[in-house]
Amino acid sequence: MFTYLNPAVRKSLIDQGKLVRINADGQPLSVEAEAPSGQRSLNLLGPVPLPIMRGESRPEAQWYAAVRSTELSEVENLASTLRKQGGQHLFSELASSMAVNSVLVIGDAANAESPMIRVHSNCLTGDVFGSRRCECGPQLEAAIDRIAEEPGGGYLVYMAGHEGRGIGLWAKAATYLLQDAGEDTYQANRSLGLPDDSRDFSDAATLLKFFGRGRPLRLLTNNPKKLKDLTDNGVTNIERIKHVSGVDDCNLRYLQAKRDWGHNIDDDDLTGA
Repeated sequence: MFTYLNPAVRKSLIDQGKLVRINADGQPLSVEAEAPSGQRSLNLLGPVPLPIMRGESRPEAQWYAAVRSTELSEVENLASTLRKQGGQHLFSELASSMAVNSVLVIGDAANAESPMIRVHSNCLTGDVFGSRRCECGPQLEAAIDRIAEEPGGGYLVYMAGHEGRGIGLWAKAATYLLQDAGEDTYQANRSLGLPDDSRDFSDAATLLKFFGRGRPLRLLTNNPKKLKDLTDNGVTNIERIKHVSGVDDCNLRYLQAKRDWGHNIDDDDLTGA
């Protein structure tokens, strides 16, 4: 999302329809004008062809990057200042100001009657390192496969800034040490004075309104909070689809804690460890 570095590139992308702005209801706004004051909106960049090397299906997806207009405006102002100052090393400051979410469009999702969707919270340890302390990596790959196998395909919304259910990577590392000392994943959050789950799904709801266009959606999740948060943010036509994968001895205690907290996980789902 570095179009703020070159206004000519930004204009070209707008002219091509590859940089758009949408409001909280998923409706288009003018991207040429200033972002509406006091109104939450997202800038969407894409589609970008993206061959996926995850899961068994390895589909050809279309990738969209999404960022809040307020955050992008702040970064554009910073970029202007940095251009005047020079010093290319300072441009690394730009990335720290934005949480850039992603949407992967898999298959013929635009024409599906009821697209399958997954709203996946980013997890560096699980998604990238392949950690087995959680089931995030297997859930991500299984979601890609399940969506790709659907006749109409669907959408994977990948949420940045959700590490550790919203507490960030540093605090997540601390909770792991507390878990190793005997606490479960929720007790560890509370020991640090942090909420059980502080994730914000409002941007995910906006993206689902835009891409879903009012169609019924089938959501891969076991988390009732995620379903409630999306519903509370105006995505009301959702059917929950159970999504359990990657259960093993390393994450069994973690999954049992999620079940006890209210996730829709049955005892039978955990017997394969």
